[in-house]
Amino acid sequence: MPLLQDRGRWRSGPVARIPRVPEDRLAATWRQADPDRIEAALRASQARNPGGWYVAAPSTQVASGRSVTRIVAGREVVLWRGADGALYAGPGACPHLGALLDGCPVIGHSLRCRWHGLALGPRGAEGWQPYRAADDGVLAWVQLPGDEAATAQPAAPQLRPPLARSVAAVVSMTGRCEPVDVIANRLDPWHGSWFHPYAFSHLRVDDAESTVDRLVVDVTFRLGRTWGVPVRAEFVCPDARSVVMRIVDGEGSGSVVETHATPVGTDERGRALTEVVEATIAFSDRPGFARAQRVAPLLRVGMRRTATRLWRDDLAYAERRYALRATAS
Repeated sequence: MPLLQDRGRWRSGPVARIPRVPEDRLAATWRQADPDRIEAALRASQARNPGGWYVAAPSTQVASGRSVTRIVAGREVVLWRGADGALYAGPGACPHLGALLDGCPVIGHSLRCRWHGLALGPRGAEGWQPYRAADDGVLAWVQLPGDEAATAQPAAPQLRPPLARSVAAVVSMTGRCEPVDVIANRLDPWHGSWFHPYAFSHLRVDDAESTVDRLVVDVTFRLGRTWGVPVRAEFVCPDARSVVMRIVDGEGSGSVVETHATPVGTDERGRALTEVVEATIAFSDRPGFARAQRVAPLLRVGMRRTATRLWRDDLAYAERRYALRATAS
């Protein structure tokens, strides 16, 4: 491919020679990261109805044959797969004597309580009614009854590229914060070059294209100190507990990073706990990407490593935001 000039930097194909900016020459972004602007975007995100849907686990963590339990919004939730592979969910305590329904054998479409063998399935039982569940091929969702107006399905997966032509990797981490703190972190892209210089550089928010509902960013994904992949991406919040970053121009157009914040409960000191579940779904229409899919397990290792490092940093951001709010109140 011939060399192309892109915003003053020479590049060949998707990878460009874009040296990382030394810290003493890195432009400050605090003026652009206007607290009022971030708060306005956060308010807009919190007005979007999640429909009662919560990410409960990566799809791969709900295997056939045995049930698993999770804590979602302070409730014990059991997940299992029926004989046809369909995902089911329900309260995590057996209605008989309260046994935790974790690791129960699944026979047909029903799980059997490990204490006394009570069958619990899609039709429910006295004192026990199942929840709606959805498996989008990457994440397992559960819909819990509550104050949110129920929707037919989660909104975030509708923004994905075709999974059959993608490579997906999921990581999860728990922090002492609330879901709103996780979302606020993602609605502040200006911290990227300073807080994650190993991953991002040359970040610029396009103010002309951005709105309170959509942030448009030009950024280079780092491939070391010398090389990078420049792209244009957008950040949108399909619901109050999710942020989706989607590449809209450049290598991997259509790829997404979904960040979901699932409230868990509180710790021993009464501090809120939130599980961050992030799904990176890489996509490319380049012919070579089909060959890359053949080594998807190796790609997933790298994708998980990168996401885990980023979220170790970003959870510190979210936890600090939560701590300052708790102190102020």
